[in-house]
Amino acid sequence: MKVAFHTLGCKVNQYETEYIKQNFIKANYEIVDFEDFADIYIVNTCTVTNMADKKSRQMINRPKKINQDAVVVAIGCYAQREDGKLDDNLDIDLIIGNTKKNHVLEVVEDFLKNHVRNYLVESMDQTQDYETMWLADVSENVRAYIKVQDGCNQFCAYCIIPYVRGRIRSRPYLDIISEVEQLVEHGFKEVVLTGIHLASYQDESNMLIDLIEGIHAICGLERVRLGSLEPNLITDEFASRLGKMSKICAHFHLSLQSGCDITLEAMNRKYTTAMYMERVNLLRQYFKTPAFTTDIIVGFPDESDDDFAKTVSFVKSIGFLDVHVFKYSIREGTKAASMTNQIDGMIKDQRSKALIRIGKIGHEAYLTGMVGKIYKVLIEEHIEYEDQDYYIGHTENYVKFYIKTYEFTSKINKIILAKALYLIEDIMVGAVV
Repeated sequence: MKVAFHTLGCKVNQYETEYIKQNFIKANYEIVDFEDFADIYIVNTCTVTNMADKKSRQMINRPKKINQDAVVVAIGCYAQREDGKLDDNLDIDLIIGNTKKNHVLEVVEDFLKNHVRNYLVESMDQTQDYETMWLADVSENVRAYIKVQDGCNQFCAYCIIPYVRGRIRSRPYLDIISEVEQLVEHGFKEVVLTGIHLASYQDESNMLIDLIEGIHAICGLERVRLGSLEPNLITDEFASRLGKMSKICAHFHLSLQSGCDITLEAMNRKYTTAMYMERVNLLRQYFKTPAFTTDIIVGFPDESDDDFAKTVSFVKSIGFLDVHVFKYSIREGTKAASMTNQIDGMIKDQRSKALIRIGKIGHEAYLTGMVGKIYKVLIEEHIEYEDQDYYIGHTENYVKFYIKTYEFTSKINKIILAKALYLIEDIMVGAVV
């Protein structure tokens, strides 16, 4: 039988989809594209914003238009949160929340035998055991995402994730090491550590920095990239230990959300802009020209024009490679949903567009600063762009490089030295050294 997958949202969702896909492959199912005719469609959903909800609904409702008789499975965060509201949607045959993702194959095969709709959504109010998943391989050619942690205890005022993912639980240290070793044996050069709240990882006495050191020591692995981090994690000890590891990619996604201290406090973010700047400068002491990326919410309740202006000023002061801008989205059940002085949608749009423009200026400035310098590029794919063949890869600081193919023979999944030559819009074109 043919099965198709679609994943929305975060890197954790991507990892979980890869695990589920792996189980179907082992059971001799054929994997096809989501837009193709399939017998089974599995949508791993997201609910972090209203837009994520909308996209989840769209993808859930699409398969029956391709194959009226297909089995449609909605799993993940939106399925967890909207359980009762999805019961009457006849386009959905199975609803699976965030506690049974390692049983998707069994649930689907049971449905194929008995044709009984099933709703496997359990409450996340109590701490759950870590749901065991293990990847033997992944569909991406050169980079593997490794889920090491689930859940969140932060309860930021705007965020629904602790309610749909539950409390913090971490994966056993040795289990992670073994998975990475196996992936390296299969040829992967780079791993990316992911989690819902990665900074909170802890297995017995092993904290996140201990886990990173353990992975760094694996022979044959050439790059370790970190997922989203919290500023509070970046102590001098953490930064100094991290700086001693040559395989660490100097690309840090440090969650900001606002550049105004008043807004940060209202959001229940546990740092100030001064602390954030201090942690950025700390990493810059140990890494040469690191790239910083971040997320920012505009239009949080009671955010004044002056508050937003402070965010703009702070973003300019950091010099981010990329700024991901989100308009505040009311999530029922969160503290911010009941706050007074919700911001008008037009104001949110204006602020979003303004901050995106500022982010693009910073992005171009960072890339311009790279021109003339030499970088290690992990080659990932071959494409044709404007009648020219290129190999494409990423540097340690996660900048995409285009290198003309005639400069070398096929180097997919190889790390090469390349010099940044010039930009075509925001594309870096380089040459082999």
